[in-house]
Formats: sequence, C-alpha cells, structure tokens
Amino acid sequence: MFKQSGDTILLVEDEESAIQLVQQAVASCPGELYLAVVPDSVAALEWLSTETAHGHPIPRMILIDLKLPKLIGLAVMRTLRMDSRLQNVPIVVYSEISDPSDVVLAYQIGANSFVKKPESLPEFSQLLHDLIDLGWLSEKGIGSSLKQTVTS
Repeated sequence: MFKQSGDTILLVEDEESAIQLVQQAVASCPGELYLAVVPDSVAALEWLSTETAHGHPIPRMILIDLKLPKLIGLAVMRTLRMDSRLQNVPIVVYSEISDPSDVVLAYQIGANSFVKKPESLPEFSQLLHDLIDLGWLSEKGIGSSLKQTVTS
C-alpha cells in the first residue's frame, strides 16, 4: 500500500492488468497522488473503515469497477453514499460494458461519473487528467458540489 494522504485515490479493482494501468497513469500525473488498491467491494469498505479509524484522511476519489467479486460495484456504492464522511467524495464507476440500465442506476445511487473502462495507459492518463481538471483530485473537489458527468 502506498503512503496515505489526502491525495489518495481508492481503486476498487480485481483485474491485475487494469490495476497496473491505473498505477502507471497515477505515476504520470502532476503532483503527489497516491493509489490505494483493494480487490473487491468488501475490501473497500474494510479499507475505508480501517484507514479512517487510524486517523488517515478519506480518499480524494473512489474509482470503482462495476463488475467485482463478492458485491458488484453498485451495491458497495450505495453503502458508501450512506456514510456521511463520504458524501462529497467523487465516485467514478467504470466498466468494460455499459448497459444503459447500469448507467442510470449508478447515477441514481450517487455516482459522479460513469465511464467506459480505459484499455490503455494513454486512455487512463487522459481520464485522470480530466478528473484533475474538474477539480475532483484537489482540495476544491472535497466539500464542493460535484457535477455529475458522463465520459465515453
């Protein structure tokens, strides 16, 4: 696990190739972003509980795969949105397949964005840079009203 700070992205992903792409994309971003990786929704909830119990700040953003082992991303997102500490943390859901009903449900539950799962380093880097440009990975992103967006 990487150093914890207020500039942490929590990645909920079980595919090793996607994890490596996100790690490389985060490393190429300006500033000091840190990546915490958990393999499934249950581990994400445990990580958030443990980290905040130890006084670590909540992550700047949660990037969650829609299709995960144990609980699908939408199920854990509902739990995340019920936690008052996470109300203003941007949640970006991504998936290889974006069924329109999944997209609608993700937004109804509280996703800030639903994107097609990037398949290459340039695509992941572009996604992160777009999120930085939106302010979602800075102080102004936390506690401010986050507009929902769809990126293809």
